[in-house]
Amino acid sequence: MSSSESPAPASTAPDAPPAAGSAARLSPRSAAAAVAICFGAIVFDGYDLIVYGSAVPALLAHPEWDMTPAQVGAIGSYALLGMFLGAITAGTLTDRFGRRRLFILALTWFSLMMLLAALAPTPFALGVFRFLGGLGFGGIPPTAIALVMEVAPAARRHMINGLMLCGFPLGGVLAALLALFLLEPAGFRVLFAVGALPLVTLVPLALWLLPESPGFVAGARRAARGQTRTLFRGRAAVATLLFVVANFCGFLLVFGLNTWLPQLMRGAGYALGSALAFLLVLNLGAIVGGLVGSSLADRFGSRWIATTLFVLATASLLLIAVPLPTVVLYALVFVAGAATTGNQIVVYGYVAAHHALSHRATALGVSSGVGRLGAVTGPVLGGALLSAGVGLGGNVAIFAAVAVLGALACALVPRATRTDDTADGTAGGTPAAPDAAPTRVQA
Repeated sequence: MSSSESPAPASTAPDAPPAAGSAARLSPRSAAAAVAICFGAIVFDGYDLIVYGSAVPALLAHPEWDMTPAQVGAIGSYALLGMFLGAITAGTLTDRFGRRRLFILALTWFSLMMLLAALAPTPFALGVFRFLGGLGFGGIPPTAIALVMEVAPAARRHMINGLMLCGFPLGGVLAALLALFLLEPAGFRVLFAVGALPLVTLVPLALWLLPESPGFVAGARRAARGQTRTLFRGRAAVATLLFVVANFCGFLLVFGLNTWLPQLMRGAGYALGSALAFLLVLNLGAIVGGLVGSSLADRFGSRWIATTLFVLATASLLLIAVPLPTVVLYALVFVAGAATTGNQIVVYGYVAAHHALSHRATALGVSSGVGRLGAVTGPVLGGALLSAGVGLGGNVAIFAAVAVLGALACALVPRATRTDDTADGTAGGTPAAPDAAPTRVQA
């Protein structure tokens, strides 16, 4: 919808905010500050989650705790269980009270919990602090995505959102690099402590520079009341369910691979340094996949980009189990990163563009929050398979089957029932014209 168009009457489109015009009221400097601060938070969000996978070899070797792979996998899932609760709660509260407040609260909370996790005296305490930290981890994506999608120019919305969300795999790269240099000499506690740095960096900057979403300020707060129920009616309910399935599959792949890939590669005969290098390559691929996939989504729509990336994930994961030269294996892991973690960035944009501003964060919170049960399942499943003696081939075959299910979910999301400034036509697979007129919202 162009900025010159009048919004649709409230009786026919109660949740169609004038985002094009409201975005223009935010200065480029403020918009850039919002994207940059959200990017930094996503970097630490990714670091704090993925660093646990980098620390798994040290946790298993820690003589005072003597944990099994299943126990380490269970502790890894506690943060993800917290994310399940945090995402749903923060998404709903963000649509009620604003993106800025919830963003700063979530950022402060998970940073403090990472500091406490670094000081944990027992495995039980580590699990408790990882769970509590997960409440903050889960709250960052819905608030950051909603804010960035609302301040970015419509024609480049997916690309800018994808650039911001590439902070997640970049955080994974940072975790892998620090693990390569610090894990053996300094131990896992130092790696966890790095995750608390936002307390003295990003939090002060956010308090000073982070703007509120202009669309929220313009009235979406009032429209958000009662909007949650629209996500569970008619075609919208089908879309919500399929987005949950897509997120479940995506998160299972992201966290299953990031938690257990180093250990799986060690079991396949690689030294610790080489095994951690595979994790680094996985996250480098995720950065490229997120950027390229998001750019293509701006041009062609999110539906078929997300579906295609899930298919590529299936193929690359199956080929990883085939005896191949090491350089080819690294290339396959790179593609797997692009098609799993990178694709999760595209799926996030898919959900955000499919829903109106007034309940966008709620939709993101519900779909990604419930979908994060997949993030809980991935580490637990990998740990159980390893404890049962299942090797690399069996693990990647199961992960490939999950990718097939994700592809089907993305392909089957029903077409959106309205086109407003938030919709890019991704539900139908083709980007909407920027001046598309709003139509009636189907309850």
